[in-house]
Amino acid sequence: MHTLAELQTQLRRLQDQRATPEASVGYDGSEVTYKTDSQLAAAIADLESRIANVEGRQIRKVRITTSKGL
Repeated sequence: MHTLAELQTQLRRLQDQRATPEASVGYDGSEVTYKTDSQLAAAIADLESRIANVEGRQIRKVRITTSKGL
């Protein structure tokens, strides 16, 4: 299991990566290439969830969906 500091480092790298046009990020001698922004966003959300779990807090998500009824 990763330590909190390692998870936070990975999260910062993914967030920095999302702000650049490149599709790969490296950590501990390995490299991961993401094909879409949604894959990168999902990886960030997963790390945020894992960090919250290690810190002993919950992340609550509210999903709002609307429709015009057509």
